[in-house]
Amino acid sequence: MQRDIITSSEIGTLIKKRRKELGLSQEQLSEKIGVSYQQIQRYENGGSMLNVENIQRIAKALTLSVTSFFESEHPRFVAEPKPPFTSSDEKLLLRNFRDLITRSDRQLAITIVRRLSRK
Repeated sequence: MQRDIITSSEIGTLIKKRRKELGLSQEQLSEKIGVSYQQIQRYENGGSMLNVENIQRIAKALTLSVTSFFESEHPRFVAEPKPPFTSSDEKLLLRNFRDLITRSDRQLAITIVRRLSRK
């Protein structure tokens, strides 16, 4: 039997799962999309329905396609697969790298890490 809609609870479960895969706290996700962490809790628990704008913001923050929220099967992730184990330092480095806006800032960060890793 095919279902008509994907529920807020199912979307919230996907948000929570992906947020944890990326090592983001509710607070960090809330800062990225401009809502309170309590609102993120409500989204994840299915207690609040998402509007179109916030679905797009969350999809971008979680590197998901917007359509992945509405697929009844397995979502298609936009990001590369996560390595089997990532330390908290690696997660922090990656999270901060993703926040860099300009290409020159990203290139500088890569250069610094390369030079430090050769010491």
